[in-house]
Amino acid sequence: MAEFTVDDLKRILRAGSGVDERTDLDGDIDDLPLAELGYDSLALLELVSRIEREYDIRIPDGDLDHTRTPGEAVAYVNTRLAEVRV
Repeated sequence: MAEFTVDDLKRILRAGSGVDERTDLDGDIDDLPLAELGYDSLALLELVSRIEREYDIRIPDGDLDHTRTPGEAVAYVNTRLAEVRV
């Protein structure tokens, strides 16, 4: 399976968000806080659910609570993907 990218994250966030369409996910968002982008804890739960289904991995409850930025979320998902591949 290919590496999980920021573009994958953006696609999933857009697909599952109830966030105002004015939220700008274009450009370099790697280090911007997810909360600043308009994504709260419910949006993160939706994100986790969609990633689990699409990438066939399990993300333990609360694991993404510690990811504050899209870059951190991408790094975490890639770590989980690597663990599954082993």
